[in-house]
Amino acid sequence: MSRVVVIGGGPAGMFAAIAAAENGHHVTLLEKNEKLGKKLFITGKGRCNITNSSDMDVLFNSVMTNRKFLYSAFYAYDNQMVIDFFEQAGLPVKNERGNRIFPVSDHSSDVIAALQRVLKKDQVEIRLHSEVDTLLYEDSGEAGQKKVCGVQLSDGGKIQADDVIVATGGFSYQTTGSTGDGYRFAKEAGHTVTEIRPSLVPFNAKEDYVREMQGLSLKNVNVRIYRGKKVLYDEFGEMLFTHFGVSGPLVLSASSVLSRHFPREYQAYIDLKPALSEEVLNERLLREFSERPNQHIKAVFQQLLPAKMIPVMIELSQISMDKPVNAITKEERRRLVGLFKAFPFTITGTRGFKEAIITQGGVSVKDIDPATMESKRIKDLYLVGELLDLDALTGGYNLQIAWSTGYLAGISIK
Repeated sequence: MSRVVVIGGGPAGMFAAIAAAENGHHVTLLEKNEKLGKKLFITGKGRCNITNSSDMDVLFNSVMTNRKFLYSAFYAYDNQMVIDFFEQAGLPVKNERGNRIFPVSDHSSDVIAALQRVLKKDQVEIRLHSEVDTLLYEDSGEAGQKKVCGVQLSDGGKIQADDVIVATGGFSYQTTGSTGDGYRFAKEAGHTVTEIRPSLVPFNAKEDYVREMQGLSLKNVNVRIYRGKKVLYDEFGEMLFTHFGVSGPLVLSASSVLSRHFPREYQAYIDLKPALSEEVLNERLLREFSERPNQHIKAVFQQLLPAKMIPVMIELSQISMDKPVNAITKEERRRLVGLFKAFPFTITGTRGFKEAIITQGGVSVKDIDPATMESKRIKDLYLVGELLDLDALTGGYNLQIAWSTGYLAGISIK
């Protein structure tokens, strides 16, 4: 039996602690906050998108960085195992659009409660308000390699350990405790830490008319983002206009692609009617115009657009709001069709780590054994979860990374 210390009471840390305890080890879980799962509590707008039930190829393709590294972890503990774990822990789950898995109750607190029940059953020692200052090392007995032998707390106390699992999270939502401690521990241990960037994060937009539509949610639209003539992102789904720019599932996923390319501006276009070709849309406009020949364009647009968007579309089309539709020229109608199929806005940057769901970048996976999550630099030291240079699209995939890497580390302790 090993004495195992897990640093961080988030999803990866709790799963690592459970896996190690169920493997017969004595586990102490250290959390610097007043409770476990503080960031987990706010994920999925407080509903907690636990995982995604899609096939494994979809899971892998949804990972944006270092997906091959996750082969062992995903197969050691896949999405169906996660679903089974929570249901056996007394948490019924449901499958929503896009195969997103949520608790039936829609309360992230129930996810945390389920994990705590299992931690208690497995006799994991939980220490709250316990901030780790440094990792402790000793010679491993192998030439030139050290091994971890415990941790020193910020209050000066020390805890001896045979193995240490670092699950301190990334740098996003810092109010939940993700303040980058793990990066410092990793650097001090000789690991490479790649540049970190906010990801799954809303965008700022240049145009005032974007902010005028604050609160408007668009469903079943297509967003395409360009760098020059190159298409960087092209996806179908939902988005939201805000007081600073744009957000919503499509935008958050786009940030996974664009985060590594900032700072610069990007031109984005929304296809408001992706199911209709330009030709069919033109015929639809002609039909709407012929049915109401003497009405103003604003009245016709009420059949085609959400209310908040109508004045913006009229402004961009350069058509007078009072112009009857029977007076609209072919050129003006062509311009309208173009706006419906490519409504423009300019992305100027992200909202930063304070609003980012996850962190892109982190401890280089080249320094970690993918079959165990053990450090290649320090013996008996394991690094898991968002701390690593791993990130995925929105939809439950990032939590799957946390569960899988945490579990693999926990079962790999000798």
